[in-house]
Amino acid sequence: MSRASKAHIPRNRHPENRRSRPLGLRDRLINHASWRWCAQSPSPGANDRSAGIIENLQHLHDELVPYQARKVVHPSLELLKPTKKSVFSSLFGSSKSGPNAIGEIPEDLPRGLYLYGDVGSGKTMLMDLFYDTLPPSVKTKTRIHFHNFMQDVHKRLHKLKMEHGTDVDAVPFVAADIAEQGNVLCFDEFQCTDVADAMILRRLLEALMAHGIVMVTTSNRHPDDLYKNGIQRESFIPAIKLLKDRLHVINLDSTTDYRKIPRPPSGVYHTRLDTHANSHAEKWFRFLGDPEEGEPHSETQSVWGREIVVPKVSGRCAWFTFDELIVKPKSAADYLELVRHYEAFVVTEVPGMNIQQRDLARRFITFIDAVYEGNAKLVLTTERPLTELFVTRDEIAESLLKSNPTLDKKDHKAAGELLHNIEENVDKLKKTDLFAGEEEAFAFARALSRLKHMESKEWVERGMGLESQGGKGNKDSWTKARSRQYEDSM
Repeated sequence: MSRASKAHIPRNRHPENRRSRPLGLRDRLINHASWRWCAQSPSPGANDRSAGIIENLQHLHDELVPYQARKVVHPSLELLKPTKKSVFSSLFGSSKSGPNAIGEIPEDLPRGLYLYGDVGSGKTMLMDLFYDTLPPSVKTKTRIHFHNFMQDVHKRLHKLKMEHGTDVDAVPFVAADIAEQGNVLCFDEFQCTDVADAMILRRLLEALMAHGIVMVTTSNRHPDDLYKNGIQRESFIPAIKLLKDRLHVINLDSTTDYRKIPRPPSGVYHTRLDTHANSHAEKWFRFLGDPEEGEPHSETQSVWGREIVVPKVSGRCAWFTFDELIVKPKSAADYLELVRHYEAFVVTEVPGMNIQQRDLARRFITFIDAVYEGNAKLVLTTERPLTELFVTRDEIAESLLKSNPTLDKKDHKAAGELLHNIEENVDKLKKTDLFAGEEEAFAFARALSRLKHMESKEWVERGMGLESQGGKGNKDSWTKARSRQYEDSM
């Protein structure tokens, strides 16, 4: 039996709502191209599996139709001050806010969803469709990447402590602020790799639920595997229990990588830094930019008081060399800000990296994640093929040789096979000495999967108003999706 809950969950307690769904969530899911392909898959149980997952989403949708979240009540700052302690507790205890700082989770709170699976299992697509088809009774909603969410939380906590003292228990107050912005909170890529996040997550999630917030989240991992081998992990165990108690945990793993369903190639990536590389970049820069704007120009964007120079801009398209964008150190916040300002990026002169250049690879992967999550477009000129951007074939072969001395060091066949289907070989990668832990191997595979998705004709042409792609309707739909990036700033 899988640790995940079975696909089928109890029948809806409000059968009358099944007859009056204002938005066809089930129909939209079934009609989605990726899920049509899955339903027709010859894999044993594929139909039952897809139907079960759709039923889970529809069940929560139905429960949200009559649900009314309670009014958010902010705790007073006095309540958030630490209680007076005895001499004994001051020596051996820790300061805590008043007993009512975090209320009880309401009994009628619909149970949320925790969708987990490997790279390409369709997690984000499912959550986006669910988000887009929420019933009108959901007056406010928020969809945000979990990393961005936690960045914002820590900023708010820091601000409150600076204003009211470091002994203030700021978590309940921040949770109340967040609760005012959405009855339904959708997290993409839930993970915990930082001890600072681990220490506050249980109380933060509990406080949000106490305000009646319904959560839907995606993740690469089962809750039991979150923050694995992390510092003071025992303090994080209550957060895992809360997730398992209050969210249906659903495993989406299957034999299908939905981002690898064949689509026409778009030609946005050019491999080899040869004489054709610059003309490739220029062609796409003209196509994605604004020719009526005149000559390309440079711009400056500001992030937390720091300036980022964008060397070449046309319309909403920005052109950087790899050195300008990646080698000059930038943070995740810098890349998120760039994606908010520009709809397309041309990045040229991308070198092949190796394990000695891990910092560059991590930074580039962070940029790729920001572009993908912001629904932006990406054009690259690269020294090596995508599968060999972050690690060389020689390094793969050398690492495989260490784990299996019978291999011929000069025969790179095994390395080539692993690189060819990198997303399907994450477990093999984790066993090599190429990556600093499982999270890095996951990030590597996810980046390659996302790069493959972003080179599709569908990805590149959507939102451009092309008649063959749906004209104005397609443009409006894409603009709506892009606007979610602004929601990520909370």
